[in-house]
Amino acid sequence: MGSRGDLTDAQWERLEPHMPVSNGRCGRWRDHRQVVNGVLYRTRTGVQWRDLPDRYGPWKTVHERHRRWSADGTWELLLQRVQAEADAAGDIDWNISVDSTSVRAHHHAAGARQAPPPVPKRGSTAALRTARIRAELVDRLGEVRALGRSRGGFTTKLHPSADGHCRVLSMVITPGQRADCTRFEQVMNKIRVPRLTLGRPRTKPDSVSADKGYSNRRTRRYLRRRGIRHVIPERADQAANRVRRGKAGGRPPAFDKDRYKKRNNVERAINKLNILRAVATRFDKRGYVFLGTVTAAALVIWLRS
Repeated sequence: MGSRGDLTDAQWERLEPHMPVSNGRCGRWRDHRQVVNGVLYRTRTGVQWRDLPDRYGPWKTVHERHRRWSADGTWELLLQRVQAEADAAGDIDWNISVDSTSVRAHHHAAGARQAPPPVPKRGSTAALRTARIRAELVDRLGEVRALGRSRGGFTTKLHPSADGHCRVLSMVITPGQRADCTRFEQVMNKIRVPRLTLGRPRTKPDSVSADKGYSNRRTRRYLRRRGIRHVIPERADQAANRVRRGKAGGRPPAFDKDRYKKRNNVERAINKLNILRAVATRFDKRGYVFLGTVTAAALVIWLRS
């Protein structure tokens, strides 16, 4: 008897061709579908790994598979494949929005060692993806757990970008006290939707909208350099400073009120993620494992849309 949150046959048919294949030297892997359903059950309910129902197999197997796929970027790869199918069908609205949200960390998330993800066999594709994830998670202060102190307490900050249909395109996690604008370029650079046919992956949206937290010269210069139209309101202090400088202050940035009304797409995408308990509250000790949990949650949203 399956759970109501398990993958349907149609959803599994979309994922199965992209699942990792065993090399035959380490024995047979447990059924991928059973393991994925176990990960999704834990993501939806937030239960401890030891409390997984028996229908998903040994909890250690499900946990270890999730940890490994979070480390080598398998969850991210599956998400990109599903996004590629949607893009080929013209189902992605490339007028995207960017924002951030704070995730309260449970006390079970504390106490992990300060260690980055383990690297697979050298020279493999998984090793290259793991090296990139290691570089993304290492903060300027050397923090890899992505846990910090903010007004909300012990928190992790999630920085997502979402398309016009309220689905996550890319995401970055940081300690809770990090400012939103410091990770804007990293979020934009992680947008990468492959092509099902020949051609480079699409990395450039049609337009970007964000709130006043992203209103600074560096963000606008980055978007202008890439030729991306943007709607970011100017802060009151910036407008006053521009007026005070007179002609030297330059012209005010363009602002489209109708386009800015659609910025709530990213907030609605965050609300979809927060329905899943293991995303709304962080239980994972490792930063890269929590990033894998959020990526798996975003994958389910794309499959069900």
